[in-house]
Amino acid sequence: MMNEKVKAILVDIIDPQTSKLDALKRLEELESLVNTFGGVAIIKVIQKRSIPDYETFIGKGKVEEILQEGKERQAQIVVVNNILKPKQIFNLDEAFKSAKMKAWDRIDLILKIFDKHAQSSLAKLQIELASIRHMGPRIYNMGIELSQQTGAVGLRGGAGETNIEVMKRHLQGQELNIVKKLKHYQLIDEGHRKRRKKQNCKTVALVGYTNAGKSSIMHALTGKDVYIADKLFATLDTRIGRLYIPPKEISQNGEYIPGKELLISDTIGFIQDLPPSLIRAFKSTLSETMEADLILHIIDISDEQMEKKIEVVEEILDQIGIHDKPKIYVFNKIDLIEHADVIASMQKTLIKESRAAGLLPAGRHTAKILGWLAKEDFEKEIAVKKPSKNIAGLIKKYKEFTPVFVSAERKVNLESLINQIELSLP
Repeated sequence: MMNEKVKAILVDIIDPQTSKLDALKRLEELESLVNTFGGVAIIKVIQKRSIPDYETFIGKGKVEEILQEGKERQAQIVVVNNILKPKQIFNLDEAFKSAKMKAWDRIDLILKIFDKHAQSSLAKLQIELASIRHMGPRIYNMGIELSQQTGAVGLRGGAGETNIEVMKRHLQGQELNIVKKLKHYQLIDEGHRKRRKKQNCKTVALVGYTNAGKSSIMHALTGKDVYIADKLFATLDTRIGRLYIPPKEISQNGEYIPGKELLISDTIGFIQDLPPSLIRAFKSTLSETMEADLILHIIDISDEQMEKKIEVVEEILDQIGIHDKPKIYVFNKIDLIEHADVIASMQKTLIKESRAAGLLPAGRHTAKILGWLAKEDFEKEIAVKKPSKNIAGLIKKYKEFTPVFVSAERKVNLESLINQIELSLP
């Protein structure tokens, strides 16, 4: 019984203009979130509405339908794939009470996952802060009891102060206490960053939509033992690894380029429809990203919603004020797609001007990207399939971000990525 999965009914309210593919993908992502939490979807509902119902978000008729289905199937939670107002959650909980079902919105589910996966004290504090900010307004849920006047013996509220006001003050006190503790962690992290800057140690941060493969890239570049899983929000805490770039000798003039060590950080993945308050709660975790010299935006090239997810990540980077940092788009998982023009595209775009007057270091890799290997040898070298993704189109569209195409899983084209990192660092 301990391992029995939570039975969930999934509900998504979408605009009537939403395409069938987008609707299915939204629900698919919600199901992945439920699976990550440890639940199983037993019923999935998509409803098209121009304006959500003011009282319940999903409407009285749909509430009755879900209630009956939930009773028959013994569901335990109803997850609405939107951000609901406190009153709407309260009304849904009341409606589903007879079936012993609880109503969650999308943020409730994400916070439950965060809470389940948090390892460090910092991550746990940030989740507690995010929960207070999200759940605080829901003291409405506590019903009539909280609307009664206090002032009785043993209560901290003054005469005429409601229990709701007392609870609000209590939550505000909790929030201030957590913020104070988080500032302590921030001071420690700032001290580490200042020390690295004094040592002229460059930092690279990995960002991306959750499950894009950031942890796999981290492991492939640094060898750091990180948790890698095919599920959403597998990483919550910041992890830092070291990438050592060996010294080079430029053969044409004998110029020696010393080796260098870079720090690479990986942290929480992004997801659509995250409210700014939740992002702000994770400011401490994102501080390594905000202070990095270079951003690697990791993108799952096999994802049908790839371009939309790129936009989501860029919007969040804009919210935390790092949209304009130097950035490389790293298209990961090329082993999962077919791509016709990948060979020619790599050869044309991976040759970047080096700091040594346009010269490239001598070696097998340089010969490869210059096209000095036969096409058959090059194809065999990077083990690609015949294509269907338009790599050339992606390169043209995202040219300003010097796209690189890799497979962290198969360790394909990582050398090109490392070269591009070195050239892009300020």
